[in-house]
Amino acid sequence: MNGPIYNRVALIGLGLIASSMYWAIKRAGVVGEVTGYARSQATRDTARRIGLCDRVCDSAAAAVEGADLVVLCVPVGVMGQVAAEIAPALKPGATVSDVGSVKRAVITAVEPQLPDDVHFVPAHPLAGTEHSGPESGFAELFDNRWCLVVPVNGTAETPIAQLQSFWELLGANVEIMDPDHHDLVLAVTSHTPHLIAYTMVGVADDLRRVTDSEVIKYSAAGFRDFTRIAASDPTMWRDVFLSNKDATLEILGRFTEELFALQRAIRTGDGEHLHEYFTRTRAIRRGIIEAGQDTDAPDFGRAKAKE
Repeated sequence: MNGPIYNRVALIGLGLIASSMYWAIKRAGVVGEVTGYARSQATRDTARRIGLCDRVCDSAAAAVEGADLVVLCVPVGVMGQVAAEIAPALKPGATVSDVGSVKRAVITAVEPQLPDDVHFVPAHPLAGTEHSGPESGFAELFDNRWCLVVPVNGTAETPIAQLQSFWELLGANVEIMDPDHHDLVLAVTSHTPHLIAYTMVGVADDLRRVTDSEVIKYSAAGFRDFTRIAASDPTMWRDVFLSNKDATLEILGRFTEELFALQRAIRTGDGEHLHEYFTRTRAIRRGIIEAGQDTDAPDFGRAKAKE
């Protein structure tokens, strides 16, 4: 590729995803300058201290000035507000994108705030860890992970193709998807599993017959995985569930039905039903490994051994 894919990229919000984007951009060498902004002075100070972004600005408007691509890396509940804040400072012809894990609610909140002469191309990198904040990012976060690009109706092809190339250069596989289908897929693969993890950890906390020390000391792999998922950022997940209410409730209803069927099988001693069910679900795990989205050696949240 000749020259940078964007001359200037602005990252609004400097948490795990934005910081990983910056290090991946630097690794790929595909952007002229990266500016950044975070609402918290402490976060901006940390970003400056660790060299996160070429230039950290003290207002969102200053960060987006002259930017060819602006990426909203803030909780989905405040995206509309942030879009309104930056709208007057956006460069004509710029692309505005985001990294939110809900798409229909983000489009509804953000699109009306933006001027007609900018392109809005929502996106969602399916990558993350239970850690948050500017110091948690790393360049490899998006490698061989999927980034779903979810354009709004009437968007020109060029900004969509450019954003797709940008994410591919950051290491991701990219697919174009409809907003409502995205929200249903994510309700299955991410949102409802998180809710179940939060619930199971909450149940352990409520079950006073099992002491705190026993829960921690005797954590089997399954519960350990639940606690890792349930350690995710509370503000982000509150906003996700409120913003993707319909799809999450639909999948939660299906989950509840399946759970009742398993309860019945256990109560009636129906080993055949349990075995068939577990065999089917085991095949899904094999499919994930074969697709290169995990390894066959689970780490259950433990730090990997140093080479």
